[in-house]
Amino acid sequence: MPDVPAFLSRFEYSSVSIPVAILIWLMIYPMMLKVDFASVVNVGKNPKGLIVTWVTNWLIKPFTMYAIASLFFFVIFKGLIPQELALGYLAGAVLLGAAPCTAMVFVWSYLTKGDANYTLVQVATNDLIILVAFTPIVALLLGLSNISVPWMTLFLSVVLFVVIPLTGGWFTRVYVTRKRGKDYYENAFIPKFRNITIIGLLLTLVIIFSFQGEIIIENPLNILLIAIPLSLQTFLIFSIAYGWARAWKLRHNIAAPAAMIGASNFFELAVAVAISLFGLTSPAALATIVGVLVEVPVMLILVAIVNRTHHWFP
Repeated sequence: MPDVPAFLSRFEYSSVSIPVAILIWLMIYPMMLKVDFASVVNVGKNPKGLIVTWVTNWLIKPFTMYAIASLFFFVIFKGLIPQELALGYLAGAVLLGAAPCTAMVFVWSYLTKGDANYTLVQVATNDLIILVAFTPIVALLLGLSNISVPWMTLFLSVVLFVVIPLTGGWFTRVYVTRKRGKDYYENAFIPKFRNITIIGLLLTLVIIFSFQGEIIIENPLNILLIAIPLSLQTFLIFSIAYGWARAWKLRHNIAAPAAMIGASNFFELAVAVAISLFGLTSPAALATIVGVLVEVPVMLILVAIVNRTHHWFP
């Protein structure tokens, strides 16, 4: 049905698809409802787990992603992927690598019996760091490959897809908690949005794949080629964070979410920024979507590993 993407492509503003932007807000806003910035006051109580998270996410992960993606797209897969596509796939990988998980990590933490309150602190502090670190890191790494990135577009993407939903989530938390109490907010209000996130994600995937359909049909092998470095990066970052947590003798319920945050990605932000910077039909957008497809099965493997290595930790 080629008329569907042709019709949707009419609704754009400054290269941003309005339907996709709305769907991305539907994904991100319910996740931001879970972030409680009041928990940030507890940062100093057990700093080691936070140090593992921060260093892995911001001083290691973006740069290993860039190195691994460059190695595979420009060296190992050189004869399989044209230069122009390789640059686009690298851009998508960098966007994933510079956006640590702020939402699905609650699921991974739950599945590994992680400390829920500590996970909340890790997520809240990561959201604050994203506001100042995401734009310069992405601009730096893409600049190394001579990929032109308009700083203003990148900055506006962060405002559009992080600042606005984060602020909206905070105002909602304050308003509903004052009116109905914290127990109602946590146990009744937030669960109402659970299906909205899933619907937003699925519809976004359908729309993006409809725009990417011809490229996928012509290059089905490329999906697999993109998935390989993204999967290897996930296992590498998990190993670094989890191994570091073990060396520091952290409790298992803190080590688990610390490793999971670094291994998984804030793919909603990566997808949104890829679309804003490069367009719906770009190789960068496709790479971020492959990241979505790869993440859940790979993360479930890591959940199994974490649950089987409980005895490694005090």
